[in-house]
Parts: sequence; structure tokens; C-alpha cells
Amino acid sequence: MEVSLHPDNLADPDWAARLYDERAAELVLYGRALGLGHAESEDLVHDAFRALMDLAEPPRQPAHYLVRTFRNRAMNHRRGLFRRVFRELESARWFERESVETPAEQAAIKALAQLPADQREVIVLKVWHAMTFEAIGELLDVSPNTAAGRYRYGLQKLRSRLMEESHETTDEPGSDPAWLRAPKTVPEA
Repeated sequence: MEVSLHPDNLADPDWAARLYDERAAELVLYGRALGLGHAESEDLVHDAFRALMDLAEPPRQPAHYLVRTFRNRAMNHRRGLFRRVFRELESARWFERESVETPAEQAAIKALAQLPADQREVIVLKVWHAMTFEAIGELLDVSPNTAAGRYRYGLQKLRSRLMEESHETTDEPGSDPAWLRAPKTVPEA
């Protein structure tokens, strides 16, 4: 028996509990039809209900709102999952190249892989994507100064690790390759 969720019945404090009892299993099934696992579907059902309960006032059609919210969250979750899998595969390929790299490239890739993720991300965005610190800050939801700091500290760690690597491979003082003698100043944003 379906409980009527007419706007007049929303004054009842138990309307959300009734809606959950009535629709949660259907939403989990809908999530499975969208290609999500059972646990992922359950998590998204709870997220959708939390969003519903966070509204200042109930929507005119709570059941319709719930299905639409659940679907949007499921689609975002799937897109995020595909992006994460793609990034992981891409990063594995990037860090595990099949082509033959020079010793300098191997050292740089190894040193970059050892950096904390936030510093590595800023360095890649700055160097390979030529983004400003302001743009990086907007993208990562941090201040431009924080982005610049991550870049600066990351470069210092890279330089230090590459110098260590260089000293391990050569005994000649002052024989650092040119790529290790990068300027110690941080470029302007």
C-alpha cells in the first residue's frame, strides 16, 4: 500500500521515514539498473535522502525530487568512477613507460612519483599545463599562495632527490647535469 505524499501530508513529521520505507529499495534497484553495485546504490540512496532532509522546506513532489536527485548523484558517481579508473590507468602508464628513457628521465619520473600527491598535482598543472597559480588555486579550491607553496616545496624536494640521485651515479664534484641546475626561484604566477 503506497502512502500518499501529497504536500498537505508533509506536515506529518514522519513523512521522510515513510518515503524512505516506500522508496529506498526501489532506488537501490534503480541504481543497479544504472550499473552501480548494491553498496554504491545504498550509499547514494542515503546521500539523496540526506539532500532531501537538508532542504529548508520539503519539495512539492518529494518522491519525484528523490528519484531525480538519486539519478543525478548516480550519474556523477559513475562519471567520477570512470575518471578515477582512467586516471589510474593513465598514471600507471605514465609512471611505467614501455619506451626506453634516459637515466635523467628515469630519475625525474621516480622523484616526481615520490612527491606528495598535492605537490605533484600542482607541479604537473604548472609545468605541463602552463596554468597560473591563480587558475590552479581555483581548480583545487585553494588560495594561489597555497598552490605556489606546494609548487615551491615540490620543486625543492624534486631538486633534492635528483641531486641525491646524481651524486649516487657520479663521483665527480660539480658534474651535475644542466637539468639539475634549474633556477631556485619560483616563476611569477
